Amino acid sequence: MPTDSKMAKFLQSYGYDLILGSIAAIYVVMAPYTKVEESFNVQSTHDILYHRHHLDSYDHLEFPGVVPRTFIGAVIVSIFASPFVSIISSLGFPKIYSLVAARLVLGGIILSTLRFLRIQIRKKFGHQVESFFVLLTTLQFHLLFYCTRPLPNILALGLVNLAFGNWLIGNFYSSLSFLIFATVIFRCDVILLLGPIGLGFLLTKSISFWKALKYCAGTAVVAVGLTISVDSIMWKKFVWPEFEVFWFNSILNRSSDWGTHSVHWYFTSALPRSLLVAYPLSLFGTLLDRRVPFFILPVLSFVILYSKLPHKELRFIISSVPMFNLSAAVAASRIYNNRKKYVWKLVNMAMLALFAISAGCTVVTFMASYYNYPSGYALKRLHQISQPANVAGEEWVHIDTFGAMNGISRFCEDSFPWRYSKEEEIAVEEFRNRNFTYLVNEHPSVDGYKCLFSEQGFDRLELRRGFPPIVLVKRAKVYVHRNMKKEDHLHKKWPGSGC
Repeated sequence: MPTDSKMAKFLQSYGYDLILGSIAAIYVVMAPYTKVEESFNVQSTHDILYHRHHLDSYDHLEFPGVVPRTFIGAVIVSIFASPFVSIISSLGFPKIYSLVAARLVLGGIILSTLRFLRIQIRKKFGHQVESFFVLLTTLQFHLLFYCTRPLPNILALGLVNLAFGNWLIGNFYSSLSFLIFATVIFRCDVILLLGPIGLGFLLTKSISFWKALKYCAGTAVVAVGLTISVDSIMWKKFVWPEFEVFWFNSILNRSSDWGTHSVHWYFTSALPRSLLVAYPLSLFGTLLDRRVPFFILPVLSFVILYSKLPHKELRFIISSVPMFNLSAAVAASRIYNNRKKYVWKLVNMAMLALFAISAGCTVVTFMASYYNYPSGYALKRLHQISQPANVAGEEWVHIDTFGAMNGISRFCEDSFPWRYSKEEEIAVEEFRNRNFTYLVNEHPSVDGYKCLFSEQGFDRLELRRGFPPIVLVKRAKVYVHRNMKKEDHLHKKWPGSGC
């Protein structure tokens, strides 16, 4: 009985965390590879874990990217992941397991901040609203899928969750401090959230202007000093990364080089896809509880202000999702409590139907995302079937820009005799004059090389009659070629060869 009682208390305290954590962990294990948006923090985490103080071996010095990014997030994740990585290395497992460990650590950090927010929701709105908050989060794909991915937006999300939690319990100055740290260190655009929230605090007289000014200025000085101290060492020059990002994206307006969307895109595409059933419920929640607009309006203002910028991506506004889920959870709780009344009964049935549709959308979205890292799977397959232990000399693999952007990172590399090159701007016709053993790229054919196999990736969703009504359409996206000058008896017959 005492054991049962302890287990019951444990599940009562951490049951929701186990649910959210398990779903996030499944996403990590099923889709361990990363894309170009995550590359800086992924490569930085790898280098901190494997190269440590040997900065000259770090990836960012050879491939610095368009603008510098902070190392602080990678340092924090590496510190917590290092014991697991040491065990993985000592057991001789491939480095991809270390990436899984690092991503699980990051997910644990982000979900612990979401736990803090969830507890404050329970205290302010009750257990039932908390339960619906968790249910809505599990039915959505993007928050739990992205929470393990080392994007600057996700690192900022952890601090934003802490800010939201402090906001709910009335710690207004602490809330502003977390938002300032997120703005200065991880994502300069969090200032678009900081502004409306701070203005709301002033208008409701929750804070004093002069006290807030001194408090925020002191916090900003500490945050700027921290990022400059750490990142100037890592970049080997004086740098404040997020200021350079701000200058590049906002002052020079260069972010539009990566594409643009219409001004309404966040409201007509990004939020409906990320929130699903919570999207209409969040609008309903603002009408059902007079406390909710105080929390929703600044977050809504954040999305509206962000909509003015031409380059848009769902991850840019992912920090707004928890607060929209809170409003939706308030609405879901009210609908559930009134479900025995006739009109509310119909609304409740519609809500349950939307829950089921949301779950289906999440499954389909995950299946599409699973096939979104073709070059990672291609390199893994190459390692498995090439039998490098029986090959004399080094096996050089060239990875083109497309391959590096769609699943391959330093964590995907194997030890000797494998060697890797990410040399850029090599013309296709020039490869025949180079000494690469293998090519992993987007070209179906390359002169002087034999195409060994191709890897399919997600292309589009297609509606059809019958079951299932939605199917994933895939096409060959990554090709693996072998230099015909280096053909030998070990490579004459390849399983599934041909493109």
